[in-house]
This record gives sequence, structure tokens and C-alpha cells, in this order.
Amino acid sequence: MSESRVRIDDETEQAPVTDGEVGEADVFGEPEEPGTAGELGEAGDGAADAAVVADDPSAVADDAGAATDDAGAEADDAAQDADGAAEPDPVAQFTEELRRLPGEWYVVHSYAGYENRVKANLESRTQSLNMEDYIFQIEVPVHQVIEIKGGKRQQVSEKVLPGYILVRMDLIDESWAVVRNTPGVTGFVGLSSRPSPLSLHEVASLLAPEPEEAAAKAEVTRAAVEFTVGESVTVMDGPFATLPATVNEINPDTQKLKVLVSIFGRETPVELSFDQVSKI
Repeated sequence: MSESRVRIDDETEQAPVTDGEVGEADVFGEPEEPGTAGELGEAGDGAADAAVVADDPSAVADDAGAATDDAGAEADDAAQDADGAAEPDPVAQFTEELRRLPGEWYVVHSYAGYENRVKANLESRTQSLNMEDYIFQIEVPVHQVIEIKGGKRQQVSEKVLPGYILVRMDLIDESWAVVRNTPGVTGFVGLSSRPSPLSLHEVASLLAPEPEEAAAKAEVTRAAVEFTVGESVTVMDGPFATLPATVNEINPDTQKLKVLVSIFGRETPVELSFDQVSKI
């Protein structure tokens, strides 16, 4: 028994650990340091990342460029939003304000030239007949134009719809009768029994205030045609200022005159605008 035991012990001591077998050192040996080859600890991860960057530095640059592009896009969107907020559409704002008001808008026909008087009469009747809960607002649509008269420019109000008035109201039999029987009113526009209200877009196009810049660009300049062919005038502006002239041709569409100016004893035709001459 002892010999066989010794023989087994000898074989055990002399038997080498072959590849693929687990020996005592593998099971009970000391653990390897983190970050050594074959294991990925925190230090190993950092080394691997550094290796990737070293191998392909353009990847980091691409990521940084993408982040910059995203930031630039967000900045552009913010700028566009800021621009849109800084310049709201005045007509859209006015239309939204109209939407919140009670009643609907109707067109009332009146005698031409009496629009403001009819408006005053209707406002007075609305109060005296206690119809404020049904008739809310009366407007005569106007716009501003520059008129040249006597060589002078002046801003005047001109009616957009001569002979018509806008009334915001709740249409019932009583309110209809108050409006219809106002002196100067000849009737509602639409069916006599049930007139149709205007759309908010139509009302806004008539009553919305014009933007200052747009109004300056689209300024309506008009001159009262007071001149007649053969009339004597004085040139007020340009190289022939203070010289007398005779009107030879009138063009109201272009707001210009052709006048004959005496230069060195000879009549010379000169084209001038209405505001460059004055009546004598």
C-alpha cells in the first residue's frame, strides 16, 4: 500500500500542467494587477480610448464639428424666431383683435359726402335708444394721402369707400331698425331682409392701420389739377426757378406739366412736376 501511494505521489508531483488544464496557481494564485494585458479596467479603458484617438484623430474633430454645426443651427433658429417676434404682422394682429370683439361687421349705404354726419347720427341714436348692447362700433374707412395744392404738399384724409359706413353690431330686428331709420342711411348692403356680414379679412383690409414703412413706400401723392393750358405760372424749383412760364401740356397721371420758358428770347419747352410751379 505504501509503495503505490508513493508512486502516485511521485506522479502527482512530476505531472506537468498542460495547456488547457487548471492548476493551483490559476485557481489560488494572486490576481493580476488591473489594467494588465487581457483585462480592461478603468485604466485599460482610458488607454484604449487614447489608442483610438491616436489611430484616428479625425473622429474627434468630426464630433466637435458636428456639435458646432448643431449649435450654429440652434443659434440661427433662435435668431429667426427673434426676428419674427420683433416684426409681427400688423394686419394679422389687427385681425386677431377683431376676432375677440363681439358682433359682426355690416356695410351701410349713405348719401355720398354725408358719411361722417351719418356716423354721428347713428352713434347718438344708439345711446338715446339704449342699443349699446347691440350696436358697438361705427367706422368710416379712410386713408392718408399727400395732396399738392397751390404748390404746397399737405396730408389729408380720404374716404376709402365714399358713400359707405361700417357698423359692428348684433343683427336683430331692433338694431336693424335703429340703423335703417337713421337719417342719411339708404339701406344695408346685401339682402334687405337679412344683410350679409363682412369677413374679418375684408374688415382688416379696410380698417387696419398701415405700417409706417409700408405707408412711406406706398405713399399716394396726388395733385389737384388746377392748371389750364395757356395759363401763366412761375417756376418755383430747378434751374429755371423764379422765371415765368406758360403751361403748354398737362399730364395728371404723371403729375407733370410741360411749360414754355423764355430763355434768351426764345420759348423753350421744359417738363416740371406740379409742385415745381405756382400760379401767378
